[in-house]
Parts: sequence; C-alpha cells; structure tokens
Amino acid sequence: MTQLESVLLPYQRQWIADDASVKVYEKSRRIGITWAESADAALDAGTSLGSDWWYIGYNKEMAQEFVEAAAGWARRFNQAVQRTEEIMVADPDKDILAYRIHFRSGHKIVGLSSRPSNLRGKQGVAIIDEAAFHEELSELLKAALAFTIWGGRVHVISTHNGAANPFNQLVLDIRAGRRPYSLHRTTLDDALSQGLYRAICRDAEVPWTTIGENAWRTELMAEYGSDGEEELLCVPSSSSGVFLSSALIEARMNAAIPVLRWNCAPSVIERGNAALTKDAEDWIAAELAPAMTRLDPESMSCFGEDFGRSGDLTVIWPLQIAADLVRRTPFLVELRNVPFKLQAQVLFYVIDRLPRFIGGAMDARGNGQYLAEEAVLKYGARVEQVMLSVDWYRENMPRYKAAFEDAKIEIPRHADILADHRLLRMQQGVARLTERRVRGGDGHQRHGDSAIAGALAFYASYSNHQEYDYIPVNSRSARMQLDREADEPARSGTKVWGIGRSRFGRGSW
Repeated sequence: MTQLESVLLPYQRQWIADDASVKVYEKSRRIGITWAESADAALDAGTSLGSDWWYIGYNKEMAQEFVEAAAGWARRFNQAVQRTEEIMVADPDKDILAYRIHFRSGHKIVGLSSRPSNLRGKQGVAIIDEAAFHEELSELLKAALAFTIWGGRVHVISTHNGAANPFNQLVLDIRAGRRPYSLHRTTLDDALSQGLYRAICRDAEVPWTTIGENAWRTELMAEYGSDGEEELLCVPSSSSGVFLSSALIEARMNAAIPVLRWNCAPSVIERGNAALTKDAEDWIAAELAPAMTRLDPESMSCFGEDFGRSGDLTVIWPLQIAADLVRRTPFLVELRNVPFKLQAQVLFYVIDRLPRFIGGAMDARGNGQYLAEEAVLKYGARVEQVMLSVDWYRENMPRYKAAFEDAKIEIPRHADILADHRLLRMQQGVARLTERRVRGGDGHQRHGDSAIAGALAFYASYSNHQEYDYIPVNSRSARMQLDREADEPARSGTKVWGIGRSRFGRGSW
C-alpha cells in the first residue's frame, strides 16, 4: 500500500483499504476509481498470498482497458508478470474475446464479458464495473456473491443510471440496512476537494490555480449538460417525488396511540417563572403522566426530538423496541409556543421515566441547540446532538423508509402525522422536507415536525448500540441486577439495559 500512497488520492486509498467482503462504490465519472482498482488488483495478484481477480465491464473495451492498466501497475510495482494474453470465452451465442494477465505468483487478472455464467465456478475477487449499465445486474450479483462463501470478495462500482435502476436500489438497500455491505460515495466535488484537479495538473505538468480548477469544473458540468447531476454529482435521474406514500404510512398507524398537545399563548412568558412552572406541572399531571403508563417496563426505550419555539412545533417522539424488533410509539408530545425552560421540564420528565433508556437524538440546529445541550449535560453521551444536513438525510432516511416497508415501526393514527410525513420529498435523490407548510387539525401551520422527530427517534433506536439479545427478566431481583450492571460499565465491561443486552462498538446491528 505504501507504493500507492504517493499517487493515489484519499478517497482512492480509502476504497483500496476497505477489505469488506462486499463493497459498493457510488461515484462520479472521471475520478479514477477503476484506475485505483486496477492498482489494487495488480498489487494483490502479484503476490503468493493474493487472489485471482475477475473484472466485468459492460463492453469489451472496458475489460481491455482494465487489464492494460493492471499490467502497467504490475510493471510499476516490479511484479513478475509471466504473460499477458487474449483468450476466447465460450458463449451460447458467440465467442467473446477476453483479456488475461498471468503472474508468476500463480494468480491472474482476467477481463470478462458481463454474462453472469462467466463467474460460475470461479474464486477470488469479482469486480463489477459500471454496474448500473449491465443488463442483468441482479443475476450478475447473485453469481458474484458466491465468491464470498470461500473468503472471496465482490466489488461493485458505478455511476448512476436512473432512480429505478437496480444499482440505485442496491445503494438504497445498503443505506436502509437491508444489505450488510460497505458503501462508498464520491461526487466530483468530493474528489476536487481531495485533490483531483491538482493531480490532473501534476500529470499534465501545468500549475494548479483555483481559477483553473473552477473553470475545469464548469466546463465539465457544461459538457454533461442536463446529465451532470447524475453523471458527476451522484444524483439518480427522476429521483424526485413523494418519499412515503399515504397507504404505506397509514398501514403503520395505530389509533390507540395518543398525541399529547400543549399550546401556549404567545404572551405566556409574561406570567412569570413560578406561574409557568406550575402550568407545566399541571399539564404533566393531567396529560403526560397518564400516558406514561402505556410504556412497557421491560422494553428498551429511546426518543427523537425536533425543536420549535414560536413558529414550528417541538415534537418529542418516544420509541420502545419490542422483542420482535418493532419500534412501537407509546405516545407523542407536541409543544407549541412553549418556553425553553418548560420544554426542558417536559422532556426531562419523559426521559427520566423511559424504561431501559438507551439514548436519544435531538435536533441541534439554531435554538434547538440549547435544549439538546441541556439534555447532553443531564444524560451524557446517550443523547446525540444531531445537526440535520443533506448528508444525514441521505444516510438515514432510507432506513426510516425501510421500517415502514418492513412493518418495523408503529406510529399514531392521526391526520397531522400523516400530513407531516407526506411533506418528505425526494429532492436531488435525498428525502427532505419541502418548504411547503400545511394547516393542521388545530388550525395552526405545520412543517413536517413529527416526521423529523420520528426519523430521529428511529435513528436513536439503532445508532446507540451495535447489537442486543433479549433475555427473560421474570423477577424484581433480576431486573435490579441488570440495572446495577448498566450503572457500572467499567466493572462489567458490557452495558445491559433491562431485557436488552447492548454491546457498544462500531457499526450498526
């Protein structure tokens, strides 16, 4: 790898360093991923402990270019190449020309056609390049995945070719947690920020300038025209529209789940501190305390919160993880025009009483940062301050959608909750709220507040722990013992939350 560090850019090095059994690259054109992959192939196949590499492009020219690039890297690495040759691969329709490098290590690099049967019976590393443009990608992946049974690897690389393309569905499945694969993503702008144009200038022996880089990007975007977002910025075409259908949302709704609302008058702050505190205590006693009895004392709990003060709502969304892994909502809290201090009073009342509390995720943008910071000071790292961004939505909203599709979430049956979730739209390939507002059943404007709180709650349900196993807790003494272990992580080495055993670590369960 040290031989590559001087010539490869950070995103190329990160890709090569990733030894996942299956890894997928969502990329811009012209950023040199296939070139870096050929270097990895040459370096690995040229050693006795390496593997055979099988490259599959969607045409003959791609296979030829890859093998030639790998041969060039082999010479650069002083690898012992025995021979480079063209071979004929039998095909039911016609013989197909393929390309092969033999190394003295006994391994080889072979460029094949995209027919899935060409991978049958082979072992090593399979590379599917420009996967979105293969006619039989699903069958090709099925054949390639057999490599992993005996320790082989599968690398899938592509630019996008439409939102409905199987490659984009693969990417969405990875983000949704349905496929346990490693995912990389590099747009043209990501590549530029990591030195792509500087490398181009270095190879061309011309000086790098900011003006030159900006002009090069502008020219490249103009060259691709209306396809620029898809080809260079990793935005699948036709990826706009409703994120969650009404039918799908309603299928996960339960009419028994209460939505608790506290609306204060705009002038409420004039009542003074003592009166406001008493107001909060009265509302909690009348509305919130009875709803808390809906909590299952033996299920792990978490929450999400989207902040609002004078315009938007603050929504506090608890979730409990049942033994069947369905995330069930016991109740929902909506606060409108409620002063900061009283919001904290309500939030802390909820959190203090959540059984087997594993964590929360709070909107920390703007004024929301105050309440999120107060929660972190009180509950520590179990509460995450989330700066909602396009990247956060891109990585986490597919998983939220998958919960609806797979019947892994239960939410209140309420027209306003439905309307909030319907405001989520695909914008440039990412699910986000539109600027549009809707009038709720109480006559007030809403801006998708409960949809964001729900997404944050679901995020908190999997981001705070790697794995857990449900174990029976049938006695008070057993529960007390588990609680003691949860309070003494340094002694036990494992955090245990009630009937769910949580082992913290990298990745998601």
